[in-house]
Amino acid sequence: MSGYRVAVVGATGQVGTVLLRLLAERGFPASEIVPFASERSAGKEIPGVGIVQPLAPETIQGFDVAIFSAGGATSKEWAPRFVEAGAVVVDNSSAWRMHDDVPLVVSEVNPEALDAHKGIVANPNCSTMQMVVALKPLHAEAGLDRVIVSTYQAVSGTGKAAVDELLDQSHALLHETDPPAPTVYAHPIAFNVLPHAGSFGDGDDHTDEERKLINETRKILGDDTIGVNATCVRVPVVNGHSESVTIETREALSVERARELLSQAPGVTVLDDPSNAIYPLATQADGYDDVFVGRLRRDPSHERGLIMWIVSDNLRKGAATNAVQLCEALHERGLIGTRAAAHS
Repeated sequence: MSGYRVAVVGATGQVGTVLLRLLAERGFPASEIVPFASERSAGKEIPGVGIVQPLAPETIQGFDVAIFSAGGATSKEWAPRFVEAGAVVVDNSSAWRMHDDVPLVVSEVNPEALDAHKGIVANPNCSTMQMVVALKPLHAEAGLDRVIVSTYQAVSGTGKAAVDELLDQSHALLHETDPPAPTVYAHPIAFNVLPHAGSFGDGDDHTDEERKLINETRKILGDDTIGVNATCVRVPVVNGHSESVTIETREALSVERARELLSQAPGVTVLDDPSNAIYPLATQADGYDDVFVGRLRRDPSHERGLIMWIVSDNLRKGAATNAVQLCEALHERGLIGTRAAAHS
Protein backbone atom coordinates (compact mmCIF):
# COMPACT_ATOMS: atom_id res chain seq x y z
CA MET A 1 0.00 0.00 0.00
CA SER A 2 1.23 3.50 -0.81
CA GLY A 3 -0.14 6.97 -0.36
CA TYR A 4 -1.75 8.90 2.43
CA ARG A 5 -4.81 8.11 4.51
CA VAL A 6 -7.02 11.16 4.08
CA ALA A 7 -10.01 12.15 6.19
CA VAL A 8 -12.59 14.55 4.73
CA VAL A 9 -14.67 16.02 7.56
CA GLY A 10 -17.96 17.47 6.37
CA ALA A 11 -17.91 15.21 3.34
CA THR A 12 -21.65 15.40 2.67
CA GLY A 13 -21.84 19.20 2.48
CA GLN A 14 -21.48 21.40 -0.60
CA VAL A 15 -17.74 21.97 -0.22
CA GLY A 16 -17.11 18.45 1.06
CA THR A 17 -18.70 16.96 -2.05
CA VAL A 18 -16.42 19.08 -4.25
CA LEU A 19 -13.40 18.12 -2.12
CA LEU A 20 -14.01 14.42 -2.70
CA ARG A 21 -14.33 14.97 -6.42
CA LEU A 22 -11.20 17.11 -6.66
CA LEU A 23 -9.04 14.69 -4.67
CA ALA A 24 -9.84 12.09 -7.33
CA GLU A 25 -9.65 14.42 -10.34
CA ARG A 26 -6.30 15.90 -9.33
CA GLY A 27 -4.78 12.54 -8.46
CA PHE A 28 -3.76 13.36 -4.91
CA PRO A 29 -1.60 10.45 -3.65
CA ALA A 30 -4.12 8.89 -1.28
CA SER A 31 -4.25 5.23 -0.42
CA GLU A 32 -7.62 5.74 1.27
CA ILE A 33 -10.11 8.58 1.57
CA VAL A 34 -12.52 8.33 4.50
CA PRO A 35 -15.59 10.59 4.63
CA PHE A 36 -16.71 11.99 7.98
CA ALA A 37 -19.91 13.87 8.77
CA SER A 38 -22.44 14.44 11.53
CA GLU A 39 -24.18 11.61 13.36
CA ARG A 40 -27.18 12.27 11.10
CA SER A 41 -25.18 11.32 8.01
CA ALA A 42 -23.01 8.61 9.56
CA GLY A 43 -23.54 5.20 8.02
CA LYS A 44 -24.56 6.52 4.61
CA GLU A 45 -22.57 5.37 1.62
CA ILE A 46 -20.94 7.84 -0.76
CA PRO A 47 -20.58 5.99 -4.08
CA GLY A 48 -16.98 5.47 -5.02
CA VAL A 49 -15.72 6.71 -1.65
CA GLY A 50 -17.15 4.66 1.20
CA ILE A 51 -19.27 4.72 4.32
CA VAL A 52 -19.57 8.02 6.17
CA GLN A 53 -17.96 7.80 9.60
CA PRO A 54 -18.93 9.69 12.74
CA LEU A 55 -16.32 11.75 14.58
CA ALA A 56 -15.17 9.73 17.57
CA PRO A 57 -11.83 9.10 19.30
CA GLU A 58 -11.60 5.62 17.80
CA THR A 59 -12.51 6.64 14.23
CA ILE A 60 -9.93 9.42 13.78
CA GLN A 61 -6.81 7.36 14.31
CA GLY A 62 -4.14 6.67 11.70
CA PHE A 63 -4.68 9.52 9.26
CA ASP A 64 -1.96 11.52 7.53
CA VAL A 65 -4.16 14.37 6.35
CA ALA A 66 -7.55 15.65 7.47
CA ILE A 67 -9.43 18.24 5.41
CA PHE A 68 -12.16 20.01 7.37
CA SER A 69 -15.22 21.71 5.92
CA ALA A 70 -17.72 21.27 8.71
CA GLY A 71 -17.96 24.63 10.46
CA GLY A 72 -15.98 26.41 13.13
CA ALA A 73 -17.32 24.59 16.17
CA THR A 74 -16.44 21.19 14.70
CA SER A 75 -12.98 22.41 13.69
CA LYS A 76 -12.24 23.85 17.11
CA GLU A 77 -13.13 20.58 18.81
CA TRP A 78 -11.80 17.97 16.39
CA ALA A 79 -8.90 19.52 14.46
CA PRO A 80 -6.58 19.39 17.52
CA ARG A 81 -7.63 15.79 18.11
CA PHE A 82 -6.65 14.81 14.56
CA VAL A 83 -3.31 16.61 15.06
CA GLU A 84 -2.73 14.73 18.32
CA ALA A 85 -3.44 11.52 16.41
CA GLY A 86 -0.70 12.40 13.89
CA ALA A 87 -2.53 14.10 11.01
CA VAL A 88 -1.96 17.46 9.34
CA VAL A 89 -5.24 19.38 9.25
CA VAL A 90 -6.27 21.73 6.43
CA ASP A 91 -9.24 23.66 7.77
CA ASN A 92 -11.83 25.55 5.72
CA SER A 93 -13.57 27.25 8.63
CA SER A 94 -12.76 30.59 10.24
CA ALA A 95 -11.81 28.90 13.53
CA TRP A 96 -8.02 29.01 13.15
CA ARG A 97 -7.31 31.64 10.49
CA MET A 98 -6.19 34.47 12.72
CA HIS A 99 -4.22 32.37 15.23
CA ASP A 100 -0.62 33.59 15.21
CA ASP A 101 0.79 30.07 15.10
CA VAL A 102 -1.50 28.84 12.27
CA PRO A 103 -0.47 29.62 8.68
CA LEU A 104 -3.22 31.14 6.53
CA VAL A 105 -2.30 30.07 3.03
CA VAL A 106 -3.30 30.54 -0.61
CA SER A 107 -1.37 28.18 -2.84
CA GLU A 108 -0.39 30.79 -5.46
CA VAL A 109 0.34 33.55 -2.93
CA ASN A 110 2.25 32.37 0.16
CA PRO A 111 2.95 28.60 0.03
CA GLU A 112 6.17 29.15 1.98
CA ALA A 113 4.01 29.84 5.06
CA LEU A 114 3.25 26.11 5.17
CA ASP A 115 6.78 25.44 6.43
CA ALA A 116 5.87 26.88 9.84
CA HIS A 117 2.76 24.79 10.41
CA LYS A 118 2.31 23.05 13.77
CA GLY A 119 -0.34 20.64 12.64
CA ILE A 120 -3.09 22.97 11.42
CA VAL A 121 -3.18 24.98 8.19
CA ALA A 122 -6.03 27.43 7.58
CA ASN A 123 -7.84 28.01 4.30
CA PRO A 124 -8.95 31.64 3.88
CA ASN A 125 -12.45 32.96 3.40
CA CYS A 126 -13.66 32.54 -0.18
CA SER A 127 -13.89 36.28 -0.91
CA THR A 128 -10.42 36.91 0.48
CA MET A 129 -9.04 33.96 -1.47
CA GLN A 130 -9.95 35.14 -4.94
CA MET A 131 -8.95 38.72 -4.22
CA VAL A 132 -5.45 38.01 -2.93
CA VAL A 133 -4.66 35.75 -5.89
CA ALA A 134 -5.14 38.83 -8.09
CA LEU A 135 -3.53 41.27 -5.66
CA LYS A 136 -0.33 39.29 -5.07
CA PRO A 137 1.51 40.15 -8.33
CA LEU A 138 0.48 43.80 -8.09
CA HIS A 139 1.62 44.05 -4.47
CA ALA A 140 4.95 42.42 -5.35
CA GLU A 141 5.49 44.93 -8.17
CA ALA A 142 4.30 48.22 -6.71
CA GLY A 143 3.19 47.67 -3.13
CA LEU A 144 -0.38 48.11 -1.92
CA ASP A 145 -1.25 51.12 0.16
CA ARG A 146 -5.02 50.65 0.18
CA VAL A 147 -7.65 48.17 -1.02
CA ILE A 148 -11.34 49.01 -1.37
CA VAL A 149 -13.56 46.03 -2.13
CA SER A 150 -17.29 45.53 -2.59
CA THR A 151 -18.35 41.91 -2.96
CA TYR A 152 -21.29 40.42 -4.83
CA GLN A 153 -21.52 37.06 -3.12
CA ALA A 154 -23.46 34.05 -4.37
CA VAL A 155 -25.85 32.20 -2.09
CA SER A 156 -23.91 28.93 -2.33
CA GLY A 157 -21.44 30.55 0.05
CA THR A 158 -24.08 30.25 2.76
CA GLY A 159 -24.95 26.64 2.01
CA LYS A 160 -27.47 24.42 0.24
CA ALA A 161 -30.39 25.79 2.25
CA ALA A 162 -29.64 29.26 0.87
CA VAL A 163 -29.53 27.93 -2.70
CA ASP A 164 -32.88 26.23 -2.16
CA GLU A 165 -34.31 29.44 -0.68
CA LEU A 166 -33.25 31.49 -3.71
CA LEU A 167 -34.64 28.95 -6.18
CA ASP A 168 -37.93 28.47 -4.30
CA GLN A 169 -38.53 32.21 -3.98
CA SER A 170 -37.63 32.78 -7.63
CA HIS A 171 -39.94 30.00 -8.81
CA ALA A 172 -42.83 31.44 -6.81
CA LEU A 173 -42.33 34.99 -8.07
CA LEU A 174 -41.97 33.88 -11.68
CA HIS A 175 -45.24 31.96 -11.36
CA GLU A 176 -46.94 34.90 -9.67
CA THR A 177 -47.50 33.17 -6.36
CA ASP A 178 -46.51 34.25 -2.88
CA PRO A 179 -42.88 33.29 -2.21
CA PRO A 180 -42.02 31.37 0.94
CA ALA A 181 -40.85 33.52 3.82
CA PRO A 182 -37.08 33.80 4.19
CA THR A 183 -35.47 31.55 6.78
CA VAL A 184 -31.79 31.67 5.80
CA TYR A 185 -31.49 35.40 5.19
CA ALA A 186 -33.08 38.35 6.96
CA HIS A 187 -34.95 39.36 3.79
CA PRO A 188 -36.01 37.69 0.54
CA ILE A 189 -32.99 37.10 -1.72
CA ALA A 190 -34.80 36.47 -5.02
CA PHE A 191 -34.63 39.55 -7.29
CA ASN A 192 -33.02 41.41 -4.41
CA VAL A 193 -29.64 42.62 -3.16
CA LEU A 194 -28.78 42.40 0.54
CA PRO A 195 -26.01 44.69 1.91
CA HIS A 196 -25.50 42.06 4.58
CA ALA A 197 -23.26 39.07 3.91
CA GLY A 198 -22.20 37.43 7.14
CA SER A 199 -23.19 38.32 10.68
CA PHE A 200 -23.00 41.50 12.70
CA GLY A 201 -21.23 41.01 16.02
CA ASP A 202 -22.20 42.89 19.15
CA GLY A 203 -21.23 46.53 18.80
CA ASP A 204 -19.66 46.03 15.35
CA ASP A 205 -20.94 47.92 12.30
CA HIS A 206 -19.03 45.52 10.00
CA THR A 207 -20.07 41.94 9.33
CA ASP A 208 -17.73 39.06 10.07
CA GLU A 209 -17.33 38.59 6.28
CA GLU A 210 -16.04 42.15 6.02
CA ARG A 211 -13.69 41.68 8.96
CA LYS A 212 -12.34 38.52 7.33
CA LEU A 213 -11.51 40.41 4.15
CA ILE A 214 -9.74 43.10 6.15
CA ASN A 215 -7.74 40.90 8.50
CA GLU A 216 -7.05 37.89 6.29
CA THR A 217 -5.80 39.98 3.37
CA ARG A 218 -3.15 41.58 5.57
CA LYS A 219 -2.07 38.26 7.06
CA ILE A 220 -1.79 36.44 3.73
CA LEU A 221 0.10 39.26 2.03
CA GLY A 222 2.28 39.68 5.14
CA ASP A 223 1.69 43.42 5.46
CA ASP A 224 -0.36 44.86 8.32
CA THR A 225 0.04 48.39 6.95
CA ILE A 226 -2.28 47.79 3.98
CA GLY A 227 -5.54 49.67 4.46
CA VAL A 228 -8.53 47.50 3.57
CA ASN A 229 -12.11 48.76 3.25
CA ALA A 230 -14.75 46.06 2.65
CA THR A 231 -18.50 45.96 1.99
CA CYS A 232 -19.96 42.48 1.54
CA VAL A 233 -23.21 42.07 -0.37
CA ARG A 234 -25.36 38.99 -1.03
CA VAL A 235 -26.84 38.77 -4.54
CA PRO A 236 -29.32 36.35 -6.19
CA VAL A 237 -26.64 34.28 -7.91
CA VAL A 238 -26.38 30.55 -7.25
CA ASN A 239 -22.60 30.17 -7.48
CA GLY A 240 -19.61 32.39 -8.17
CA HIS A 241 -18.53 35.43 -6.17
CA SER A 242 -17.80 38.73 -7.90
CA GLU A 243 -15.85 41.69 -6.52
CA SER A 244 -15.27 45.29 -7.47
CA VAL A 245 -11.78 46.12 -6.22
CA THR A 246 -9.98 49.46 -6.19
CA ILE A 247 -6.32 49.54 -5.19
CA GLU A 248 -3.95 52.38 -4.44
CA THR A 249 -0.34 51.37 -5.01
CA ARG A 250 2.75 52.77 -3.33
CA GLU A 251 4.69 52.98 -6.57
CA ALA A 252 3.42 53.94 -10.00
CA LEU A 253 1.76 51.06 -11.87
CA SER A 254 0.19 51.45 -15.29
CA VAL A 255 -2.93 49.62 -16.37
CA GLU A 256 -0.90 47.96 -19.12
CA ARG A 257 1.73 46.69 -16.68
CA ALA A 258 -0.95 45.49 -14.26
CA ARG A 259 -2.63 43.57 -17.07
CA GLU A 260 0.70 42.03 -18.05
CA LEU A 261 1.46 40.98 -14.46
CA LEU A 262 -1.98 39.43 -14.03
CA SER A 263 -1.73 37.60 -17.35
CA GLN A 264 1.48 35.95 -16.12
CA ALA A 265 0.24 35.20 -12.60
CA PRO A 266 -0.48 31.57 -11.62
CA GLY A 267 -4.15 30.81 -11.18
CA VAL A 268 -5.33 33.98 -12.93
CA THR A 269 -7.15 34.34 -16.26
CA VAL A 270 -7.54 37.85 -17.65
CA LEU A 271 -10.75 38.57 -19.57
CA ASP A 272 -10.50 42.24 -20.39
CA ASP A 273 -12.04 43.49 -23.62
CA PRO A 274 -15.09 45.40 -22.37
CA SER A 275 -15.84 47.07 -25.72
CA ASN A 276 -16.65 43.58 -26.98
CA ALA A 277 -18.48 42.66 -23.76
CA ILE A 278 -15.63 40.42 -22.61
CA TYR A 279 -15.20 40.50 -18.84
CA PRO A 280 -15.54 37.94 -16.03
CA LEU A 281 -19.01 36.57 -15.29
CA ALA A 282 -20.11 34.39 -12.38
CA THR A 283 -21.83 31.97 -14.77
CA GLN A 284 -18.58 31.53 -16.72
CA ALA A 285 -16.46 31.02 -13.60
CA ASP A 286 -18.78 28.32 -12.26
CA GLY A 287 -16.94 24.99 -12.36
CA TYR A 288 -13.46 26.42 -12.94
CA ASP A 289 -10.49 26.82 -10.61
CA ASP A 290 -8.95 30.05 -11.89
CA VAL A 291 -9.57 33.57 -10.64
CA PHE A 292 -10.87 35.70 -13.50
CA VAL A 293 -9.95 39.40 -13.73
CA GLY A 294 -11.21 42.12 -16.06
CA ARG A 295 -12.46 45.72 -16.34
CA LEU A 296 -8.90 46.91 -15.55
CA ARG A 297 -8.81 50.68 -15.61
CA ARG A 298 -7.31 53.75 -14.02
CA ASP A 299 -9.03 55.26 -10.99
CA PRO A 300 -9.60 58.87 -12.09
CA SER A 301 -9.72 60.04 -8.48
CA HIS A 302 -6.23 58.87 -7.51
CA GLU A 303 -2.94 59.07 -9.40
CA ARG A 304 -1.89 55.60 -8.28
CA GLY A 305 -5.34 54.04 -8.27
CA LEU A 306 -6.46 51.04 -10.32
CA ILE A 307 -9.88 49.40 -10.55
CA MET A 308 -10.65 45.79 -11.46
CA TRP A 309 -13.44 43.20 -11.46
CA ILE A 310 -12.60 39.79 -9.94
CA VAL A 311 -14.74 36.64 -10.22
CA SER A 312 -14.23 33.08 -9.03
CA ASP A 313 -16.12 29.90 -8.20
CA ASN A 314 -16.47 30.19 -4.43
CA LEU A 315 -16.96 26.46 -3.89
CA ARG A 316 -13.87 25.52 -5.91
CA LYS A 317 -11.00 28.02 -5.67
CA GLY A 318 -12.80 29.78 -2.84
CA ALA A 319 -12.74 26.63 -0.72
CA ALA A 320 -12.24 23.08 -2.03
CA THR A 321 -9.60 23.64 -4.72
CA ASN A 322 -7.27 25.63 -2.51
CA ALA A 323 -7.63 23.06 0.28
CA VAL A 324 -6.54 20.29 -2.09
CA GLN A 325 -3.76 22.49 -3.49
CA LEU A 326 -2.50 23.02 0.07
CA CYS A 327 -2.46 19.25 0.59
CA GLU A 328 -0.48 18.93 -2.64
CA ALA A 329 1.95 21.62 -1.50
CA LEU A 330 2.38 19.98 1.91
CA HIS A 331 3.19 16.73 0.11
CA GLU A 332 5.65 18.41 -2.27
CA ARG A 333 7.39 20.16 0.61
CA GLY A 334 7.64 16.97 2.68
CA LEU A 335 5.48 18.41 5.46
CA ILE A 336 2.87 15.71 5.93
CA GLY A 337 4.71 13.00 7.80
CA THR A 338 6.14 9.55 7.40
CA ARG A 339 3.20 7.15 7.58
CA ALA A 340 2.76 6.93 3.82
CA ALA A 341 6.50 6.41 3.28
CA ALA A 342 6.45 3.61 5.82
CA HIS A 343 3.72 1.86 3.83
CA SER A 344 5.20 2.40 0.35
